[in-house]
Amino acid sequence: MKRIYVVGTADTKGEEFAFLADAIAATGANVCRVDVGTRDATVAVDIAAKEIAGHHPRGHSAVLGGDDRGAAVAGMGVAFTRFIQSRNDISAVIGIGGGGGTSIITSGMRALPLGLPKIMVSTLASGDTAPYVDVSDIIMMPSVTDMAGLNRLSRVVLHNAAQAIAGMAASPAPPPDGKPSIGLTMFGVTTPCVTAIADQLRTAYDCMVFHATGTGGRSMEKLADSGLLSGVIDITTTEVCDMLFGGVLPATEDRFGAIARGKLPYVGSVGALDMVNFWAPSTIPERYRGRLFYEHNPNVTLMRTTAQECRAIGEWIGAKLALCDGPVHFLIPEKGVSALDMEGGAFFDPQADAVLFEAIERTIRPNANRRVTRLPLHINDPEFAKAAVAAFLDIARL
Repeated sequence: MKRIYVVGTADTKGEEFAFLADAIAATGANVCRVDVGTRDATVAVDIAAKEIAGHHPRGHSAVLGGDDRGAAVAGMGVAFTRFIQSRNDISAVIGIGGGGGTSIITSGMRALPLGLPKIMVSTLASGDTAPYVDVSDIIMMPSVTDMAGLNRLSRVVLHNAAQAIAGMAASPAPPPDGKPSIGLTMFGVTTPCVTAIADQLRTAYDCMVFHATGTGGRSMEKLADSGLLSGVIDITTTEVCDMLFGGVLPATEDRFGAIARGKLPYVGSVGALDMVNFWAPSTIPERYRGRLFYEHNPNVTLMRTTAQECRAIGEWIGAKLALCDGPVHFLIPEKGVSALDMEGGAFFDPQADAVLFEAIERTIRPNANRRVTRLPLHINDPEFAKAAVAAFLDIARL
């Protein structure tokens, strides 16, 4: 039987924790009270903190019993993540916490599949929530007052949270329309290409387009890891540039990792590998003064990648894709990789592009399952989009 997991630190937030769980139970929902505190609970729970801590790789003693609260919170976050991933009876998860509790609970929530309802009632929900939400679908709900005993406002906030999570669990989203989903990556300078690809595939596939801003690529790969994508058309791999050279929209070291783990049909390309992104000119690191820049808008400045940088980018991408055992087809547009990289364009540099293409071809280690194809086209040419569609349909049928 599916249950709503109510998670909190029952040592320091016991009164609020019990109120929230009881409010959810009053709706008729099945509730599981989970304690992630690092001291003795002050209210009744269904799963004790010691049981949660036992999921730590070094056992519960690595989490509980010490004097370092920071280490205990970090350890409990690891343990709770492993615990929550092991459960198969979750209809929804709701957490309640201050700084420590929010860190512990959201670490576990981020590991859950996208689409599973998740609400975090937190004292930190009105600030910078990026470290807690990341690329997940956690709903952060401000507690408004601190959690130091119930009051007339906190009762209303917790009641509303209870009704929200109970409603989500009772009325899950309807299943999709049956079309398989694919992920696509796009930037402003590759929009014509990706739009054309999506238009050609939309009758057969649910096309999910992600803005290649660092979080976009990670969101796409989170979906892939969650088993929600049937393939990827990764035209715009520009996030790698920012990761390697200090740009503001970086990928992580795990870029392409989900593709390797899931063995998904993958068509990739070199979209916007001619640029590193910075904010306004005043934010550009001193080491890059004197380079070729393009002002995309007053708040975004693009830096052209050099031949040396292109070699490093190509080798990094090629080495990552060489780890993929699923079907991979990488397309190289020989006449330019972005709207700026074309004859007469601000970033047109055939020599740098040639170095990039050679590095990818050399390091991807082509075989029967991994192909690289050069096309005498610009990335935004209609024929390139058609080639990408044909490549994907070919490997998607494998």
